[in-house]
Amino acid sequence: MKVKGFIKDVGGASRVTKARLRAFETASAQPVREDPIGDVAREWHPGKLDLVVTQIRFASKTAKTIRFEKVGGGKLPPFYAGQFMVLDFPMGESLISRPYSISSAPWQARLEKGFVEITVRRSKGDGFICDYINDSVKVGDTFRGLIGCGQFYYEPLRDAKHVVALAGGVGITPFASMAREVANGTLDMDLTILYGSVSSDDITLKDELAALEGEHVHVIHVLSGDEPDWKGERGFLTAELIRKYSAPDTTYFICGPQVMYRFLHGELAKLEIPKRRVRFEVFGQAKDITTFPGYPMECKDQTYQLTVVRGIHEDVIPARATESLVVALERAGIRIETGCRSGECGFCRTKVLYGSVYICPENDGRRGADRDFGYVHACAAYPTSDVKIRIPIE
Repeated sequence: MKVKGFIKDVGGASRVTKARLRAFETASAQPVREDPIGDVAREWHPGKLDLVVTQIRFASKTAKTIRFEKVGGGKLPPFYAGQFMVLDFPMGESLISRPYSISSAPWQARLEKGFVEITVRRSKGDGFICDYINDSVKVGDTFRGLIGCGQFYYEPLRDAKHVVALAGGVGITPFASMAREVANGTLDMDLTILYGSVSSDDITLKDELAALEGEHVHVIHVLSGDEPDWKGERGFLTAELIRKYSAPDTTYFICGPQVMYRFLHGELAKLEIPKRRVRFEVFGQAKDITTFPGYPMECKDQTYQLTVVRGIHEDVIPARATESLVVALERAGIRIETGCRSGECGFCRTKVLYGSVYICPENDGRRGADRDFGYVHACAAYPTSDVKIRIPIE
């Protein structure tokens, strides 16, 4: 950049305007049909796609891997290993969105017959969509999906070359994606996965992980259940175990159930790891919001009136104090766009017109201005009085 002097520099905008006007005067009258920048943008960010199920296989005795391809075939949009996709599920008159970490690798999506996979475990009574996927989804079914969401991925400018991934249960899925990408030579890092499971016969993606092990991918299984013949690591992912498999400079990625997150916060603190070296994946909606600090326990058994404004139309629906605003809307068949369902992405950003809500402290990803002007992320907001909100018109 050439500095011409104060007057000439601050007057630069007028020079640019004159140059544009001259370009307009000398330009062809024929419209320009090509848009190469727009073509690239549309390829990378096509929005929601129509996807068809092309393969279903067991990933463990309680989990299945579902493969999706684009309806009509072709490459899928690029994403980072570790990101998730959002799928829309028609349930009666409602359309419910759910996020799932992608367990396949980015390079597999860019094949001529590209595909993307999710691995979904049966629930323990609190996840009816997970059970629906395992019990009812079949090859040939079609869904709408948004691919490549979230911030849970390796960034070489930020992260150390050696990564220790701490996984629990189906939280292995983003690390399976990373391992596939590393094994393919398209992700330059050394990945060590400490994978906690209860029993060896219910390790999700066990055989596929074993096939990926090599110079730059190492998988250490840790069992917490009573299995006398097990020869590997036992117990939980403790500070001692994490230290054993860490390099002097390591970045830690964590994905698993909420109870594991709370345990690992304490264990990682013992190791005095800098915060910039620790990456927690968002964990979805709180299983029991009443266990979080500051929750008003006098509200927990209450059901409030939720007034929902869409344009000039208003609906009044019931909303339980222990369920998020998103769940109340979905129960009533009112569509609201969701993404991460963890208070991070802002897809379900909502204006509170009156009333009070409790915001889950671990899921409050709002901007400062939104906090000041009464906006909430509906997936992380729980009513503590009658509430009136405004949501976008779908």
